[in-house]
Amino acid sequence: MASHVYQDAFPTPRAFIGYGGLMLVEFVLAWIMPGYMQEGLPVPSLNYKTLMYKCNALGCLYSTLIIAAALHVSGVFRLTQIIEHFGEYMTVSMIAGFAVSFATYFHAVFTHTTHRMSGNFMYDFFMGAALNPRIGPIDLKMWAEVRIPWILLFLISVSGACQQYEQYGYVTPNMAFMVLATGLYINACAKGEECIPQTWDMFHEKWGFMVIFWNFAGVPFTYCYSIVYMAAHPPEYYRFSTPTYIFMFSLLLFAHFVFDSSMAQKSRFRMQLQGTLKVRWSFPQWPWSTLKDPRYLQTEHGNALLIDGWWQFLRKPNYTADWTQAFLWGAIAGTRSVIPYYYSLFFLAVLTHRCGRDFERCARKYGKDWEKYCQIVPYRFIPFVY
Repeated sequence: MASHVYQDAFPTPRAFIGYGGLMLVEFVLAWIMPGYMQEGLPVPSLNYKTLMYKCNALGCLYSTLIIAAALHVSGVFRLTQIIEHFGEYMTVSMIAGFAVSFATYFHAVFTHTTHRMSGNFMYDFFMGAALNPRIGPIDLKMWAEVRIPWILLFLISVSGACQQYEQYGYVTPNMAFMVLATGLYINACAKGEECIPQTWDMFHEKWGFMVIFWNFAGVPFTYCYSIVYMAAHPPEYYRFSTPTYIFMFSLLLFAHFVFDSSMAQKSRFRMQLQGTLKVRWSFPQWPWSTLKDPRYLQTEHGNALLIDGWWQFLRKPNYTADWTQAFLWGAIAGTRSVIPYYYSLFFLAVLTHRCGRDFERCARKYGKDWEKYCQIVPYRFIPFVY
């Protein structure tokens, strides 16, 4: 076991250069690329001050892909290296997650910019000390949420496709499915980046080890298990019939449509109430992403609960669509192993717990208004079940 870890997961200079190079490129692009300036929600811990966020992830994404394609074609950095030396890159990502977590924590402590500290080092390190750490125009929390994990996950899927092409002379529909799925996901995150400042993550959640490590190592190197599985096994292990492929590709596109448009509906509804809505017509703009005169339940607390669009059917339609995509990411690798289903199983546990936690908080916060809301929208995120 020890020899296997040393041979296949030792943090080599090659992996440090590759992973560190991606971080450097994404940071430079985030700094220099033009972008749309989005105002965030009032931050209670900053006396309800609003912060401005530079949203240029879409331009950074496609610039990254051009750079990656040039490096691959020129032979300077073959994209197949990522899947071939997967363990090395995973170890380096973990080192980066720990390093950034410690640096962020102690910077906040030494500069007296900590927020909501408990006094317990382990808890505060895990949950975070800094709320809105920034370097120049870059909000590090938003930068790490979009740029590193999802771009790297997409590059891992492209790496798997390149390896199959070099090995078999073609790319299987299954691997092409994962390239499409991860590509749609990162594109959705990038083109809708202006919606992120409206989320709880930005104005309340601190930037600690839990979030940092998960973005730097957890997302890219665990959500890709189906890609790694298919790269390590012959196509016979996961070949389907043509009707099955048609069904799975169609369901993926529909689930992504619901996921993307429901997230847009909720975020743009908040911006409508705030008076800051300016729709960026980035590609693709799914139908029903902006609701005109949306119906909502005004609470005595002062907040408004959306009961229109996808949100009239489920309290968490984005969770339903997001999990459906996660399940398909595993199902596309067949049924010979449970490993490709890690993401969907883990994600189901996370979403179920998050639903319970969020709804308990809402019940305390809104009281009778929440009871009325639950009567209007009875199901959480599984239609007719939960």
